[in-house]
Amino acid sequence: MAATTHIVTNQPPPLAGYDVFTADRALVEAVERHLDPALLGEAREELSELGVGAGSAQAQEWGAQANENPPKLRTHDRYGNRIDEVDFHPAWHRLLGKGVAAGLTAAWARPGGHVRRAAGFVVWSQVEAGHGCPLSMTHAAVPALRTDPALAAEWEPRLTSTVYDRELRPAAGKAGVIFGMGMTEKQGGSDVRANTTSARTLAEEGTYELTGHKWFCSAPMSDGFLVLAQAPGGLTCFLVPRVLEDGARNVFRIQRLKDKLGNRSNASSEVEFDGTWARRVGEEGRGVRTIIEMVAATRLDCVLGSASLMRQAVAQAIHHCTYREAFGGKLVDKPLMRNVLADLALESEAATTLALRLAAAYDDGGEQERALLRLAVPAAKYWVTKRCTPMVVEASECLGGNGYVEESGMPRLLRESPLNSVWEGAGNVQALDVLRALQREPGALDAFLQEVGRARGADHRLDGAIKDLLTELADLDGIEARARRVVERIALVLQGSLLVRYAPPQVADAFCASRLGGDWGSAFGTLPHSLDLASVVERARPLV
Repeated sequence: MAATTHIVTNQPPPLAGYDVFTADRALVEAVERHLDPALLGEAREELSELGVGAGSAQAQEWGAQANENPPKLRTHDRYGNRIDEVDFHPAWHRLLGKGVAAGLTAAWARPGGHVRRAAGFVVWSQVEAGHGCPLSMTHAAVPALRTDPALAAEWEPRLTSTVYDRELRPAAGKAGVIFGMGMTEKQGGSDVRANTTSARTLAEEGTYELTGHKWFCSAPMSDGFLVLAQAPGGLTCFLVPRVLEDGARNVFRIQRLKDKLGNRSNASSEVEFDGTWARRVGEEGRGVRTIIEMVAATRLDCVLGSASLMRQAVAQAIHHCTYREAFGGKLVDKPLMRNVLADLALESEAATTLALRLAAAYDDGGEQERALLRLAVPAAKYWVTKRCTPMVVEASECLGGNGYVEESGMPRLLRESPLNSVWEGAGNVQALDVLRALQREPGALDAFLQEVGRARGADHRLDGAIKDLLTELADLDGIEARARRVVERIALVLQGSLLVRYAPPQVADAFCASRLGGDWGSAFGTLPHSLDLASVVERARPLV
């Protein structure tokens, strides 16, 4: 007979067995808003199927297993031969395989592909974020390869395939491939022009031999890599296949795997090239220009990844508070907790709405949309990724001590939360990139002002924020030192304009009052008490 002291009460049920996509109203509405109506039925069906998978107890178990069993490096086989392979837990392969099968590397190959992929990326990354790295790099490699039509014709069908083939063998014999990249080196970091890896020309046109190292090479188990090296004509982009056409392993020496704060399921490595065969991508000396669109695509994935983490954090917090009772009632009904949850929900919806708007700009592809992306992607990358960590911390606190326990899943979200702010250029790099766009590409600012101008007159706080931003931009004295402040305002104004146009009035009102109107404290949970916070929380509540 069980002891009566061990009867468990007042605990919420697990947030499992639900559709992660349809439970996210902001995401569903964004997909409906940006997709061609002719594509909506199919898109809803595939995203709901992915959402059911993401919300299943099975997928959640895979996510936990992939993180509890990080990848292991095997430099040599049993006979002493150098093999440089990385072993992953089966759960990792299941997660990555499902992501590929769901089209998360296929955006360039189908209509409305970027919006559909962005929504799927937000959904599936909530299961486990580490495998999103190779999905992102495989997706982002396509625009870089398109600078060389012959390479694109050979590799793009494999990159955009929905077949996941984990075996290391010549890419020509595979139905689908995964890509990684290695840009940064220990002496340069984000300053890739300081790279010292050298490229020596070989007899065959467009082929080279690389010698050097890469300080961060993500997903070293991939089939191919885009890397930067110094060719005779300057810094150049190269494609390094993992296995050569004759079946021999390319020289790709994995020195070690990084012991990281989070992102534990994903392998990040240091690699050495020593006579490594490579194919040039683009022109010699134009490596940065060749990879610039790839960088923009991965930066947008940083925004999507952070939006995914934020959504899962707020969903867990609201779910917990919906069931948990304290001081005579449900936590979700307590005015102060409701304020906290509503504040978190605003941050999450603003991130999702902005991220999907940028994905839609990729699908449009017009000159105006490309100009908007040039300014908005680094601004969004700066701000959304910066907001992720404090938001996840606050959401964890909503669970009290339970949120500090590994089994809740919140510590994993917290460890993951700083990553997207660092990857593909930390905050200062993004801020300086926004300044370059403002100074060198006037069309970018025009496109931004036209975008936010579509909401002008709908909310006086938004109008005031746009006016203040223009005043800030008119003063170029010491603008580099003010860059973070300027970029923050750009991102907030863009988020505010989108919410005013598309979100329910109570959401837009709360965002504009706090983020743009200044009626807000220095921590979450300090929204004006007169707002309709209950509606904001209810909108964000996952329906199980």
